[in-house]
Amino acid sequence: MPVIITQIKGRLSEPEDSVISHALKMAGIFKSDTVKTAIYKTSLDARKQNDIHFVHSVYAELKEPESERIIGEKKFCKYIEKREITPQISGKKENGRVVIAGFGPAGMFCGLLLAENGYRPVILERGESIDKRVSSVNRFWTTGKLDLESNVQFGEGGAGTFSDGKLTTRINDPLCRYVLERFVQFGAPHEILTKAKPHIGTDKLRDIVKAIRMRIEELGGEVRFSTRLDDIEMKNHRAVCARASGQCVDTAVLVLALGHSARDTFEMLCRKNMLLQSKPFSVGVRIEHRQDDVDYSLYGKHKDNPMLPAGEYQLSHRNPDGRAVYTFCMCPGGSVVPAASEAGGVVTNGMSEFARCGENANAAIAVSVSERDYGSGILDGVEFARKIERLAYGCGGGEYIAPACTVGGFLDGSPSVKTSLNPTYERGIAPCEFRNIFPTAVTGMLETGLRRFAGKMKCFNSRDGLMTAPETRTSSPVRIMRSDNMTALSYENIYPCGEGAGYAGGIMSAAVDGIKTALEIMKNIAP
Repeated sequence: MPVIITQIKGRLSEPEDSVISHALKMAGIFKSDTVKTAIYKTSLDARKQNDIHFVHSVYAELKEPESERIIGEKKFCKYIEKREITPQISGKKENGRVVIAGFGPAGMFCGLLLAENGYRPVILERGESIDKRVSSVNRFWTTGKLDLESNVQFGEGGAGTFSDGKLTTRINDPLCRYVLERFVQFGAPHEILTKAKPHIGTDKLRDIVKAIRMRIEELGGEVRFSTRLDDIEMKNHRAVCARASGQCVDTAVLVLALGHSARDTFEMLCRKNMLLQSKPFSVGVRIEHRQDDVDYSLYGKHKDNPMLPAGEYQLSHRNPDGRAVYTFCMCPGGSVVPAASEAGGVVTNGMSEFARCGENANAAIAVSVSERDYGSGILDGVEFARKIERLAYGCGGGEYIAPACTVGGFLDGSPSVKTSLNPTYERGIAPCEFRNIFPTAVTGMLETGLRRFAGKMKCFNSRDGLMTAPETRTSSPVRIMRSDNMTALSYENIYPCGEGAGYAGGIMSAAVDGIKTALEIMKNIAP
């Protein structure tokens, strides 16, 4: 019977065997009563700089019936809630193929699970395969020539492929462990199973995404790149054909695993009278500090201890009216990258490799926005973000140069990019008054956030910090409405899933939603 022993405090340099022995002793378990033991999760507690330590959870597989007694007596021992993947496969045959639009985390894990259970999904991805996509992205970053179909937002692996590859999530679902184990199976470092804040890095994630695609193809599935979903033919509230880049794919099931930037696809779905609604999201800027300054803010004199990871933070503040400002998608040792997907609009994002060894750290400072800011129309949020991106393009002077400003310049109302930092945004930056790009409600909260965060971390006290704008793709501005069985309202064989459909936020939750979608599909049609 597997159990987890929690709350095990460990020194920074303490060996794994010592941690496990300490945990077993705390729980009153003899080593001879175990079948297997291991470190299950490790987090860093750096709240007090004079007492920085790790907090471990230890896995212990016990012999019966000893586990029953231990669980009953120890509050810091608990059973592992493990979600088994046991598909219920229908015998009902349908004409056509399972078609998945989008090969980000949701579409990828949906397609993988279907392929492994005898289905042969056809996956339509508007962008390119990873190798071609990397070339297109690098060309944009160096020359300003943007490929509207293959970029940081579109292509194999989705937007997360050009990110930090964070595998943290706020959802509490046992399937998260399954997702991590599958990532390891396809080449991710084993440490993601034990780190409280696991990440893969953009460099390693690219190879993993490719390996998953090759497995799907090996099992009879297809991934068609440079193939955008353009239209859906309906009959009796069912999708019967997916039209994509001049092709017509007969459809038994259509999965809409769209990314949060698939604005033209949202517009198409509205024309088809599919039920969508606007949803809150956030906009803001990317802020850069030296990683060394972030480390000092967190660790003090211990910042050079080799046992400590590159420092990362998560800060937030909420006003009484409900509007929030918070840091998002923090990239230690990373860079700010051009992330546009539409002509004439500037978009920024953060990216780092597995080693996180760059000179700067960056994070989004995001402000929540909702219908009170942009109206109640289905696509009003899309237009709100698009307007910010186009204003930013103009303020930067074109060529996808990004508007930027130091913290001091922003707070003083005197735009400046004079800083001792080395800016990482490759297309170049231009000084800009952010109040010419964002609504007053947003800039006011940015100012509030900077002042509040300065009281929590020393690096935010620096007027030298560099902000680059705008960050507008934090999450999808729309939700495709679906029922309890995960089908789109009024359509019995269309399954919206993942981040773009409004049901996830990040790699992990999108992957989990893709898995749940696959399980529902298998209950309704045969391979």
